[in-house]
Amino acid sequence: MHSLHSRHSLQFTAESSSNGMTERDFTVGDVPGVLWSPASGAGRAPLVLMGHGGGNHKKHPAMSGRAQLLVTGCGFHVAVLDAPGHGDRPRTAHDEEEIAELYRARAAGEPEGPIVVRYNAHLAEQAVPEWQAALDALQELPEIGTDGPVGFWGINMGTAIGVPLVAVEPRITAAVFGLHWPDVLAEQAERITIPIEFDMQWDDEHIPREAGLALFDAFASKEKTLHVNTGKHKELPRFEADSAVRFFARHFGGAATSPA
Repeated sequence: MHSLHSRHSLQFTAESSSNGMTERDFTVGDVPGVLWSPASGAGRAPLVLMGHGGGNHKKHPAMSGRAQLLVTGCGFHVAVLDAPGHGDRPRTAHDEEEIAELYRARAAGEPEGPIVVRYNAHLAEQAVPEWQAALDALQELPEIGTDGPVGFWGINMGTAIGVPLVAVEPRITAAVFGLHWPDVLAEQAERITIPIEFDMQWDDEHIPREAGLALFDAFASKEKTLHVNTGKHKELPRFEADSAVRFFARHFGGAATSPA
């Protein structure tokens, strides 16, 4: 696995700055990503890896919005990769089949869970080594380095990829997860002992309460916090993003207050 990593160096392909944040597009091998950093170019700072949701991409407003909170509020770096078959990455025939099956089930009023769980597990198998290679490359940047803390923040598909990543990646020392089924992931969560914040929706029409609670329960972490809000799957309150930022600031140091 590590021979794969050393071959792939990070190439920056574009750069822009706005609102106190520098945005740099990059590739590691053929995987596209984005790195958001403080525009001031202050010294070394912690890195938070973020996984986007299913059907979205690395610069989805949820990603850039959370990055803004972490970068300008805490002075952290934030990196997002396009998941396989998402964003600027081509879809395979398998991707197309699974997406068609999901739409078919949705139209027929059948449960989406079995399809999403299966498809996300397939994506995670490819994405986990890609994230490890990207982390190798990002830690070679002087403003990140190999000795700073690394976090992971991903819900929905971000959790499906993030849990198996965190289970095998000792460099990640705090994580925010949520909104996923325990099938496949519970066994990997049992290997995770780092601090966790976990979001779930009490009235989720796709993920039964018992399923959300089972995944939270599976983490072996001594410190884990469950945040449950009323509402459906897509109604996770925006203030949970502020809470996640405070969680990373608490573990990594950082202001976690929006600059005046």
